[in-house]
Amino acid sequence: MDIQTIRDRLAKLDTACLCDCGKKLRIMDPEIRPITRGVKMIGIAHTVHCKADFLTVIKALHDAKEGEVIVIDGEGDKIALAGEMFALESRKKKLGGIVINGGCRDVEGIRNINFPMFAKCITPQAGTSTKIFKTQVQVNCGGVPVTPGDIIFGDNDGVIVMSEDEVLEILDTAENIQRIEEKAVKKMGEDKNLTDVLNFFDHYAKISKKEESQLIFTV
Repeated sequence: MDIQTIRDRLAKLDTACLCDCGKKLRIMDPEIRPITRGVKMIGIAHTVHCKADFLTVIKALHDAKEGEVIVIDGEGDKIALAGEMFALESRKKKLGGIVINGGCRDVEGIRNINFPMFAKCITPQAGTSTKIFKTQVQVNCGGVPVTPGDIIFGDNDGVIVMSEDEVLEILDTAENIQRIEEKAVKKMGEDKNLTDVLNFFDHYAKISKKEESQLIFTV
């Protein structure tokens, strides 16, 4: 399956349903949050490691190709390593987003262009621009390893890192889970309760007897 098809299918899903069928997926620290809510981030990882200095981030922005996501390991420092101009450059180059294990700034500008940027914190203090670090190496972002070429998927709930093989393994199941959950939500919007769309009572009874059971939707 080509990467554009994978992107198109992921765009219709959310991180929650992926996590429901991929319990071993790499999930970034929940402190890494979207600057602009309601915007999904999907793309191939283009990695940067730097420490309180954004010069190498500019290099990565220059080198990155359409559809890539800049993944910045800033070692969690509360220093801004990207801002509005970085988002504008990324938008011009049709990048998939930026995720920072560190800080960003100029959030109003980032939100105004509706660009998918995720960061550990927001701060007005920028890093320096006098040191050169490495790009396209394995980094640690949000407590998980990220390798160039990994698929990055982020939404309001957080950021997931996956290899292409991991995506292909769970994609069909995730789509099925989402279809079922959409049916359940529709039923609850009409006249059903949560326990009406689940096997809750049967599951609860079995669990109380220490029997094997699994909570599932029944719609």
